[in-house]
Amino acid sequence: MSKEYGVGIIGCGNISSAYFRLIPTFRNLKLVACADINPAASRARSEEFDVEAQEIDALLANPAVDVVVNLTVPEAHYPVSKRALEAGKHVYSEKPFVLTLEQGEDLRRIADARGLKVGSAPDTYLGGAHQFVRHLIDSGTVGKIMSGTAHVLGPGMESWHPNPDFFFAPGGGPILDMGPYYVNNLVNLVGPVRRVVALANRAHEERTIGNGPRLGERVPVAVATNIHAILDFASGAQVALMASWDVWAHRHQNMELYGTEGAVFVPDPNFFGGAVEVAGTDREPRAVEVWDHPLTAQNYEFDWGLQANYRGIGLADMMEAVTTGRDYRCSLDRSLHTIDVLTAILRSAEEGRAIDIVTTCTQPAALGIEEARALLR
Repeated sequence: MSKEYGVGIIGCGNISSAYFRLIPTFRNLKLVACADINPAASRARSEEFDVEAQEIDALLANPAVDVVVNLTVPEAHYPVSKRALEAGKHVYSEKPFVLTLEQGEDLRRIADARGLKVGSAPDTYLGGAHQFVRHLIDSGTVGKIMSGTAHVLGPGMESWHPNPDFFFAPGGGPILDMGPYYVNNLVNLVGPVRRVVALANRAHEERTIGNGPRLGERVPVAVATNIHAILDFASGAQVALMASWDVWAHRHQNMELYGTEGAVFVPDPNFFGGAVEVAGTDREPRAVEVWDHPLTAQNYEFDWGLQANYRGIGLADMMEAVTTGRDYRCSLDRSLHTIDVLTAILRSAEEGRAIDIVTTCTQPAALGIEEARALLR
């Protein structure tokens, strides 16, 4: 039977509700405490989910907390994770878990010296739909992947988020905010990246908040919000990635991968489920029935309907690796490679040249049906 690990959440904002709701669904995790720089936020989550609210220092000193889930704003991810490691806790962070390679290597040094693990979201690529696409590619259904496209396009976050400032500050923007979902999935499906080239701009110098108590307030934009990049993979594949918060409407598929024997149409990497289509040499895309993977079950009610949502599966997998000593899928190596790719895209756009990726990683092990089921309570 899996060992159960105590989880403490630091950061009780918008994204935290999914973690509070979903962590109890994993066999080896027990939510024991939460904290926030704003005590009112942690008290609200404490009352909603019957979890002890503590000050951050108290949570880090809590012997019942084995692993800290870091859900703070991006620029706070590194210092909060560093404090957690220095307190002897494993760390699993929301993306991006660091903003520079130097920060990632510093966390690696501290973790290695203390025998601790560092992992990072997104773990959506472990969802049943994306693992089915991985199965199709690994089995040679569409031949060797040689090219593809990926699009994450929309008008921006200010229309729905009551405090969208961090989306448009350094560490934000569509590449660092949404890009991890896409690059993680591409590494899962195609392997590591060796070089990128990109162009970028932004349509607005300010954004107007469209929701909440700050309705109508203007937020300055300090980052690129419209980015076009080409990712050159170690396998020889080349994929075009467009990430933009300056698009009101489009007809682009989230992700398409083109192989020597066909093509596969991949659902939104921001979610665990979705429809998968495949075309062969007949050039006719057709829907295929996704396998009966436990992480395809629709278990979570969003404003727009019921969907599969298993945020925290990467954390459960990491803590199982603590027990067994095996590799874990959302590892520091893979997460840092994603950061390397994303920051290189931004550097390429700024400097007007191709950038070689200095890190590499292996593809994560596929998450099969029985392995996924074993992580669920």
